[in-house]
Amino acid sequence: MKLPSLGGTATTINRVRYYATGIARHALPREWFLQRSKSILRDLEDAPELDELVRRANYCNKLGHGAAKPGVRLDAVDRGRSRYYFDLDEYLRYFPTQLKVNYLFGDVTWVPNAPSLVKSRPTDGENGNSVLLNLDKLRHFRLCYDDTPWEKKKPMAVWRGALNNPLRSELLRRHHESAFADVGHVGDTKEGFRSKGFLSPQDQMGYRYILSIEGFDVATNLKWIMASGSVCVMPKGRCETWFMEGGLIPDRHFVEVRPDFSDLEDKIAALERDPLWAQDIVANANAYVASFCDRKTERKISLLVLQKYFEATGQLPPSAFSHLFFQQTHEFQPG
Repeated sequence: MKLPSLGGTATTINRVRYYATGIARHALPREWFLQRSKSILRDLEDAPELDELVRRANYCNKLGHGAAKPGVRLDAVDRGRSRYYFDLDEYLRYFPTQLKVNYLFGDVTWVPNAPSLVKSRPTDGENGNSVLLNLDKLRHFRLCYDDTPWEKKKPMAVWRGALNNPLRSELLRRHHESAFADVGHVGDTKEGFRSKGFLSPQDQMGYRYILSIEGFDVATNLKWIMASGSVCVMPKGRCETWFMEGGLIPDRHFVEVRPDFSDLEDKIAALERDPLWAQDIVANANAYVASFCDRKTERKISLLVLQKYFEATGQLPPSAFSHLFFQQTHEFQPG
């Protein structure tokens, strides 16, 4: 899977392209999208991959019949936070403006009282009112190409980030001076820890093991780590996004460590003793990321998520997918 660089120039180009695409898309007549939506959904009715697409849609949207009707018309969604707006508008444009939604922009770590479109939600407990869409994807779905062979990577763990929660502080308390882990925060001296130098994703991919630690909600580095040739190491997550982090399997897609990181050295040593296991995890992680990289597939799933949202809230009549929406289990077992 050939992926772009995350360097400064590439990031700037991607940002300009993202906003230009969003503005151009919004300028197109909504009728074009309405007709396109009918065509896409009609073709899906007999598609051999329908069960898999609906399985993902049901994981992101767990609503049942009779969900409370939302209050914001599609043409009245707030445009103040442009990245969230463009990502939401990308798929809302496939539906009539008189339909209504609830939505929450930003890092959402709680479950709203009414069915709402969100970027993130808690993985534990009843989270059905949190309907996931791929929001803020310019920041969260940045992937890159890793051309460093395994044997040339440093046999150590690495982490760089902000000390914005107790989990990250605990990592530094235990391993700031560890010989097997190069971990540090960026910015001014904080909590007694002196800042370490910034490391780009390309720099970090020079290590065999990269730590992914949640920030305010999910860890933004998780996707590019899992797309790389290094092993993702992390505690069990508390939140999930469109990437369905809650469906990731320990020791298959990543190596799980305790929240206090007391077993980090043992886990690194075990991986060093068994490089084939490490390579299996990398291969499984790469395959998982690849399943999110086809734009046409992602569009189909997004439209199914919204179609179910409007049916569940009583705004659209039953469709050819209703029996799959409201009978299938919401459990997801990734490949």
